[in-house]
Amino acid sequence: MRDVRPLSHVSAPVLALLVAGLLLQIGLHMAMPHPRARAPDLLPPPATAMLRLASLGEPIALAKVLMLELQAFDYRSGSKVPYKDLDYTRVEAWLARILELDPEGQYPLLAASRLYAEVPDEARARSMLDFVYRQYLLDPNRRWPWLAHATFLAKYRLKDIALALSYADALQKYTTAKNVPAWAITMGIFIREDLNELETERVMIGGMIASGRITDPSELRFLDGRLHEIEERLKKGAANKKP
Repeated sequence: MRDVRPLSHVSAPVLALLVAGLLLQIGLHMAMPHPRARAPDLLPPPATAMLRLASLGEPIALAKVLMLELQAFDYRSGSKVPYKDLDYTRVEAWLARILELDPEGQYPLLAASRLYAEVPDEARARSMLDFVYRQYLLDPNRRWPWLAHATFLAKYRLKDIALALSYADALQKYTTAKNVPAWAITMGIFIREDLNELETERVMIGGMIASGRITDPSELRFLDGRLHEIEERLKKGAANKKP
């Protein structure tokens, strides 16, 4: 074992030089500007094949790392890049790549619908809602919660009833799993009521009851009551139109 000399054996000039070097290093570090993330610094993602190769057989693990990196991008080095300033074409590309690596992952669509789609920028919000819709169509029975949230955003935040109705109709048409709650596939009914489309609403409710997709007794009672209510309103409307 080598002998270790005590600090007192180091000559004063050498010790002074070491202290000066340390102080210089600290001074340079404090004087240099800290690197800050900027919106243009978000680069396009690599091709999926390249990412799979880089994952070394663990694409799901890589997907989780990439998602954390993407979400943390705007907080690097203490800076904050507002979501609305990001290049959403690149954000969508990263989210799509991550979903390709981990198709069953839910976090990318959660971030898309609850973070990136809720920015105070209508164009960016619409593009992200459209992204959620396209991704939903690839796996409706697993990704329906995010399109349901997109439907709410389209109706209440964007005030775009037509867009909300198109999403709600997609939920009703393509979501077929039995464990999906009735409220998710009946959203179009209530949107149509806002549009005063009672006849279409009546047909939709009747079709849902007859299809057997709704099995919960309380949900069936609710829909049946709703159907009778609409029929009564239609009868009154027809009676009022008679001369």
